[in-house]
Amino acid sequence: EDKVLCVHGGLSPNIATLDQIKKIDRKQEVPHEGPMCDLLWSDPEEIEGWSLSPRGAGYIFGGDVVNFFNHSNGLQLICRAHQLVMEGYKYMFNQSLVTVWSAPNYCYRCGNVAAILEFDENLNKNFKIFDAAPQETRGTPLKKPSIEYFL
Repeated sequence: EDKVLCVHGGLSPNIATLDQIKKIDRKQEVPHEGPMCDLLWSDPEEIEGWSLSPRGAGYIFGGDVVNFFNHSNGLQLICRAHQLVMEGYKYMFNQSLVTVWSAPNYCYRCGNVAAILEFDENLNKNFKIFDAAPQETRGTPLKKPSIEYFL
């Protein structure tokens, strides 16, 4: 209990504790900046410290940031989802952070597998890896995306 933080994107330079996350009013439009924006859109990178994200929202952050945050909050793992991972999941920073991607063959063209992470009562991890449904068994999307999104 209280050993894994699950978040869509990542961390924020404006948040040092889990209590600060708990105080965020999440019933709002996502702001263009600030802690809520950062938790949704920030990404880990092989850097030191913090840097502005090239996506235009949130930050990129390094293993030193993750290790400090985890240590300060008694966490073992940050589990997040916001980046395509071809293998379905990817550990970073000595397994202190994992990205789990659950959309197989993203946008019907990336060819990636997907994953779901399960924990047992002892926090043992089990990744379920799966492929996209075969073309002949799935329906046709209602419309094609109008823009290249995150590619």
